[in-house]
Amino acid sequence: MADRSRVPGGNDQGLFFVDDTCIDCDLCREIAPTVFVAAAGQSVVGCQPSGSGEQLRASMALVACPTGSIGTRAPIDLAAAKTAFPYPIEDGVYACGYASRDSYGAKSYLIVRPEGNVLVDSPRFSRPLVRRIESLGGVRTMFMTHRDDVADHEHFASHFACERVMHSGDAPGIRVEHLIEGDDPVEIDPGLTIIPTPGHTRGHAVLLHQNRFLFSGDHLAWSEPRGHLIAFRTHNWYSWPETIRSMERLTQYRFEWVLPGHGRPVHFPPDRMSTELARCVEWMKQVA
Repeated sequence: MADRSRVPGGNDQGLFFVDDTCIDCDLCREIAPTVFVAAAGQSVVGCQPSGSGEQLRASMALVACPTGSIGTRAPIDLAAAKTAFPYPIEDGVYACGYASRDSYGAKSYLIVRPEGNVLVDSPRFSRPLVRRIESLGGVRTMFMTHRDDVADHEHFASHFACERVMHSGDAPGIRVEHLIEGDDPVEIDPGLTIIPTPGHTRGHAVLLHQNRFLFSGDHLAWSEPRGHLIAFRTHNWYSWPETIRSMERLTQYRFEWVLPGHGRPVHFPPDRMSTELARCVEWMKQVA
């Protein structure tokens, strides 16, 4: 629970605040960009919400915060915010919210499809979220991009009796029903292709859905300050040269969306996305 006695400077005075336990995961700024801003290595309230729409988004950010760093100076009704997740992105793809401290606030996603829903990485196990996922058809498959973002996977697997899928390179110590081996892509269902992308970790992999949505874990993200796609050079736990090779292999694919674990979702036409991905590879080689 956020602590009103630990609010740093920079917070706009009023109902909402962010205390100094914030880990700067950026999730609140993504959900409610008119309310939360970055300052001194964390998020703060830049401007108090104006109107019911902004207050709902600020309340959703409070619910989603992995560290409980967002609070209010007076009680508010969070019922609508708690049931707002997962919220739709496009064509049956949803953002789960309810980020976990265990995955440093990484985002997770739900793909709703007639053949069975897919949960990509693990959100925090929360009853309001679980009930909403149940109403959308539950979870048949849980794909975990890498070992950093597994969070509450055991609770979700137990509750939904879903099959967990992960690359064997990241699986030691993690219970997984379906292991992916090697570096070749694997189609686990029509329109669902797992592409191994070792580099950030040995067993990192991404998921391509319908040749449109790339769930990229910690392999690929959009950088607003740089204005292009990037890989995380300073948070690379296995091999930067291998990350570059994995990114080069990814240029063989076409997609429109990059949905990362950390960073903002980005959407471009396929030709533009291909150009941006090639630009990313060249940038990676320069910072090697």
